[in-house]
Amino acid sequence: MSPRSDTDGDDAAEPKRVVVLGCGYVGTELGRQLTAAGHDVVGVRRSEEGLEAMEAAGFDAVCADVTDAASLEPVPDADWLVFAASSGGRDADAAREVFVDGQRTALAAFGERDDGPERYVYTSSTGVYGDHGGDWVDEETEIRPTTEKTRVLAAAERVAREVPREYGFDGTVARFAGLYGPKRYRLERYLEGPVTEGYLNMVHRDDAAGAIAYLLERDHGHDGVVLVVDDEPAEKWAFADWLADECGVERPSKRTKAERLDAGDLLEAARRRILTSKRCSNALLRELGYEFRYPDYRAGYATAIEQYRRRER
Repeated sequence: MSPRSDTDGDDAAEPKRVVVLGCGYVGTELGRQLTAAGHDVVGVRRSEEGLEAMEAAGFDAVCADVTDAASLEPVPDADWLVFAASSGGRDADAAREVFVDGQRTALAAFGERDDGPERYVYTSSTGVYGDHGGDWVDEETEIRPTTEKTRVLAAAERVAREVPREYGFDGTVARFAGLYGPKRYRLERYLEGPVTEGYLNMVHRDDAAGAIAYLLERDHGHDGVVLVVDDEPAEKWAFADWLADECGVERPSKRTKAERLDAGDLLEAARRRILTSKRCSNALLRELGYEFRYPDYRAGYATAIEQYRRRER
């Protein structure tokens, strides 16, 4: 079953050359989906690690660094360019180097070619919203980045929408909620506890990739932002209890935000993350016609729960 809506209709895109920069967790799945749909995909990573995974997924792989224009020269021209690079979970300076400076370098490297891109998608994060007191947020909601790193992410979104215009094509920001999926279910985090209260806004890896493929193939999201999140923000305590019940173990211990903050062992960035709360809406993505393979965490965690129960027998 494809995680994307059927693209065999009259409005499906003709085959394109797609370059995925930073072809990691989501990018490799995106390349697999687009290759299966008949597109010519090239995945780019800055290290040799992961090149075999791209080739095993059925598309070409090139070793290059988005922060180094010269290293991008061997990468073929792209009809569709996707920037899905990671800063490696490092600090704000590392994020700025990749997401702001590296993105500018990559856009110039491809935009200045004789045969430049038609479309561009940049993968961002719902972390840019900051705190909204548990209220619903969507593409029209004011962003309130609360850490230096999320302020860098907000700056990178501006690059993604403004710089492509200089080269004659449109940029789209796909704002991802928390990613989960194969090798990233992290069951123990919730089964062992303690679990701090708050909301989880999530999207399965296959739908994160599927949404990008859908936006490109159906030509949606030009010069805009699209929130990529599943149907149901999950209250963490309820999610943890459901997960424990499904796995056949005791429900984990709980703690309030105040209790977690009073422990006094948090870095400032982590403290601010705990104090941020919002529920992310996917109404726009749904209106555009995308159909989720995993519309909520119950569907998305079914395989992981089955595997856990088999291990524990």
